[in-house]
Amino acid sequence: MNVIIVMSDTLRRDHVGCYGNTWIKTPNMDRFAQESMVFDRAVPEALPTLPVRRALLTGMRVFPFTKEFFASKHETRAARTPFLGWHNAFMPGWEGIPWDLATLPEMIKQKPSDLITMEQTGAYRTAMITDTAPYFNALMNYHRGFDHYDFIRGHETDPYGVPSLAKRLDLDRWIPPYQKNTEMEAHNIKYLANTQARWRGEADHFAPQTFQRAIDWLEDSREAEDPFFLLVDTWDPHEPFDPPKDYVDLYDPGYEGVDIIQPGYGPSPSVLMTEKEIKHVRALYAGKVTMVDTWFGKFMDKVRELSLLENTLIIVTSDHGGQLGEHGLWGKCPAAMYNQVIDCVLMIRHPEGIGAGQRSDALVQHPDICATVVNALDLTPPYELDGRDLMPILRGEKRKVRDYATCGYVLHVWCREGDHVLICRANGEEPQLFDMKNDPDQLQDIAPDHPEIVKRLYGLVLGDAHDGPIAPSFKRRDSHTSILTAWMDWSPFTGWPMSSAFEARG
Repeated sequence: MNVIIVMSDTLRRDHVGCYGNTWIKTPNMDRFAQESMVFDRAVPEALPTLPVRRALLTGMRVFPFTKEFFASKHETRAARTPFLGWHNAFMPGWEGIPWDLATLPEMIKQKPSDLITMEQTGAYRTAMITDTAPYFNALMNYHRGFDHYDFIRGHETDPYGVPSLAKRLDLDRWIPPYQKNTEMEAHNIKYLANTQARWRGEADHFAPQTFQRAIDWLEDSREAEDPFFLLVDTWDPHEPFDPPKDYVDLYDPGYEGVDIIQPGYGPSPSVLMTEKEIKHVRALYAGKVTMVDTWFGKFMDKVRELSLLENTLIIVTSDHGGQLGEHGLWGKCPAAMYNQVIDCVLMIRHPEGIGAGQRSDALVQHPDICATVVNALDLTPPYELDGRDLMPILRGEKRKVRDYATCGYVLHVWCREGDHVLICRANGEEPQLFDMKNDPDQLQDIAPDHPEIVKRLYGLVLGDAHDGPIAPSFKRRDSHTSILTAWMDWSPFTGWPMSSAFEARG
């Protein structure tokens, strides 16, 4: 049996038709859902990008982030920030895969990579096609076990193009006045040099390139007899939000103004953008979602053309979502792991039709994907995996694989048990508690009225951390105005310094 995993970064679950969205066009994912089991409560166990992928590829949890992590690595990693790239050195879990853990392609091949040559032997062919630049940050090794990997360069802050290329462009089209002379402007210029200064049409965008190369790989493998494992991982619809105009016009036709492709993180964008601009940014994101869906459909057309549906396990997932003004917030702030951030897409299509057309409300997480593939292929993992096999749910033998779920994101933690969700700092301070049955939009914090529930859910977090300390008490960086520190430490209780942004806007 072949295996295909499709990962889409920052794909909000509530922006896909099969999950209830009524205004964004996702016909191809909706069709896929009809042939799959759809999981309605898929959540990460650690955030953001790389911790999710490490959990998926190893079947092992990345959270908890222990005190020892910070004590031994935080300051030294911070000192290496220019080498590692932008904010990533500060994030626990944003690391390479430890060499004592096997990767899913290695497990499928049943032989670990040779540490010198990276050569593989085994019946399965393995390939990764991706435009997700963090896979290839300095010191990363996420290509372990893949015979073939194809990296499409240039997304977001990937230092690929020559920044001076951006001089060919009318930068005012994408950069609003309040982002002038800020870190965001520098990031945008780097990205625009990689993209708009080079692109000529839709096929040049990142999701189209990624899916097209995956299509090409399948076509090149047409005559191959060995089974394969293929990971297709697109960074879209992650910001910058810049889909082709035809997609944008589906949701905000006739717009005249700045295409704010990177609105920023935290509460500032809600204050700095006009209502017209906010509507348009949401249309830009929706357009990117539809673009991803369109090219996913082209990829699935090739899968059908090659008659692979009959012998291929196909899994479609996302790593997290992001806020688009809900709660007055934008992006994915650790203190605000609300539904818009924490809810993930997960659909599993079994070639024998097991679970097809069914839905599950089981709490499932990314390590479960690895465990499910391993068990579906009847493999023996090199050690006991943290992930839970989801095949019993597909077969209708079980309704759940865990009673609760926990997640860590920098200095904050999240826990869901039953209808209750807790979000708090890693030391238990600043708790927010929500009743998801009566308050699905998470608008009413009931933590002050239910300290016993807060204590119980935080106890579950500590239990997953083996009762050890999770994180130290760092001094707040309230006086620092950089994107990095605002993103890491912002909470609804401390706020995000916005003085420089207001001054820039005038």
